[in-house]
Amino acid sequence: MSAQAYLAYDYPALSVFWSMLVFFLWIIWFVLLFRIIADLFRDDDLSGWGKTGWLVFVIILPFLGVFVYLVARGKNMGRREVEQARAQQQAFDSYVRETAQSGAGRSSADELAKLSEMRARGDITDEEFGRAKELVLAGSGTSERTADAPTTPTG
Repeated sequence: MSAQAYLAYDYPALSVFWSMLVFFLWIIWFVLLFRIIADLFRDDDLSGWGKTGWLVFVIILPFLGVFVYLVARGKNMGRREVEQARAQQQAFDSYVRETAQSGAGRSSADELAKLSEMRARGDITDEEFGRAKELVLAGSGTSERTADAPTTPTG
């Protein structure tokens, strides 16, 4: 076997540059291919048969399929991506609003139960409990205000 072995100094700098360029172009190609496939599934205006046709075209003839897709439908790829990002942001905002409102919607019974637990643990005195109970029953306060009050023993 007379296989020729290349050493590091036998590989010129321009060849290293060319190899790195080809490698990174290959990676960029796959990123672009997956973005196009994701865009196909994201598009609600395209029918199932249209998505299937584009997907088959991109898989069977990848270079030609991707280039034709970018020319034919590339203009709206950014618009669809922005719409998806807005929809995700709106969903997140509504989730945060719902979660914040569910914590604020406690009933008077919940507040009184929380006050009783705080009094049983010794976090508040009987006098503080009485004032907080009056506020809760009057509807003008919550037990969080009494939790911040100093717990100095009276006597």
